[in-house]
Order: sequence, then C-alpha cells, then structure tokens
Amino acid sequence: MNQCVRGPRGCGRCDAPLPFDFTMAFQPIVDLAQARVTTFEALVRGPGGESAWSVISQVTDDLLYRFDQACRVRAIEIASRLGMQERLSINFLPNAVYEPEACIQATLEASHRVGWPTERIVFEFTETERVTDQAHLKHIIGSYRRMGFTTALDDFGNGYANLDLLTVLEPDKIKVDRKLIMGCDEDPRRQALLRSIKGLARELELEVIAEGVETREEALWLGRAGLTRQQGFFYARPQVESLGEDLAPMLAALQTELHAETAS
Repeated sequence: MNQCVRGPRGCGRCDAPLPFDFTMAFQPIVDLAQARVTTFEALVRGPGGESAWSVISQVTDDLLYRFDQACRVRAIEIASRLGMQERLSINFLPNAVYEPEACIQATLEASHRVGWPTERIVFEFTETERVTDQAHLKHIIGSYRRMGFTTALDDFGNGYANLDLLTVLEPDKIKVDRKLIMGCDEDPRRQALLRSIKGLARELELEVIAEGVETREEALWLGRAGLTRQQGFFYARPQVESLGEDLAPMLAALQTELHAETAS
C-alpha cells in the first residue's frame, strides 16, 4: 500500500476507497479536415449511467484529491479496456493538485500498467471561479507539458475562462464554449468572434476545438471558417463505457461537402 503523504491542500496520496462508485462516459472530438475522430473526452457518470452531478455532488473538500485521482485512473483503465486508439482527454481539478510531480504518480502508474502512452493523454481544466493562484496553475501546466502530456483550457469564452488567462497560462488547446457556438451559422456577431478566436489561436499556436456543436448547419459553418475540430451532440452524446457508433461515414460526407463548396 502506498504511503499517505499530506500536502498543503489535504491528502496528497491515499489508497482509501471513495464512499461512492462511479464510471466514465466517452464523447468523441472530431476533425472534419481529416474526417476522423481524434480524441475521446472522459466524462464522469454514476455507476448506472446517472448524471455527472449525481456523482460530483458527493465530493466533499476532503475527498477532492482522491476523486480527482480516481477519475484519471478509471478513465485510463476503461479507455484501454475498450481498445481506444485515439487520444484520451481527462478533466482535472486544479485545486486538487498541490504538487504536479507528486499528484501525477497514480496516472503514470495506471498508464504503465495498461500500456497507455502518456503522449495520448490530454488534461482539460476549467476555471469556474476566478483564478487566485495563476502561478500555481501555470506551474501545473508547465509540469504536465514537460512530462509529455497535453493541456486544454475548457469553456473558453464563458465566465472566468477568458482572454486574461491566456496572458499567463500556456495551454496547448482551447475549447470554445457552446454559448459562442450556438446558432453560429446565422449570427454575424458570433461569426465575427469565432473568426477572431481562430486568428488569435493561430498567432498563439493553439489548437481550437468548438464545443457543443448540435446542428449540421453549425458544423458546416465552423468547417468553412477553418474550425474543423469539433465536439457535440450533433456527432454523438457521451456513451457510458462505450466509444459509440462509427462516425467515419458521417465525417467523410461532411468533408466531401466542404471540399465541394471550396471547389465551387
């Protein structure tokens, strides 16, 4: 059994089981330019497929670290069991990481045990409250990059996850929030904002993923604007312990339609 070492944010390492169970659902992230699924995001669910909130609402402050660690391990184990060949995107809780090098050990052990390459892991983080310790978050991101992981800033353009974070943090990807995506095929203001984000990302060498794509019209407009990496219910809803249906025919058809428009 691993020794429990307490850090400044609570239990730094603890093998005690959580007082509740959970599993993972997976949602694909696609690239229309390549007509393929590039990544699956792991999303927490109850053991019977219950909502993420049904699980997260049970996470008290003293369970935060253990829950964060357990989510990482569970996602890797299930993804491996399902035979996933794409990248695996895992959400992490910045406030649960007191020291990146120490807190990554369970992830590394799980990856080694199932043979999952660390370069195929993407860590997503969301700031639902204003970042009070940007230096700490920057340290986490830098440490993960040195270890071979990729990081993504989720919900970009919504709440506190905004432009000011990009002046300090250096994520590899930004995921544009659904609030900027919805109706983008008909809304000139959203279109202007999305084109600006695309240009900003190019200057900062960031990959952009459009989240919450729910209609064919949104998907095609985004593709025409060069925002070909997309995620949302239009492609697939999260599937509990499953990679879902083969999206290759659908993606090939969309790619063909975009190429035909370009050619004309």
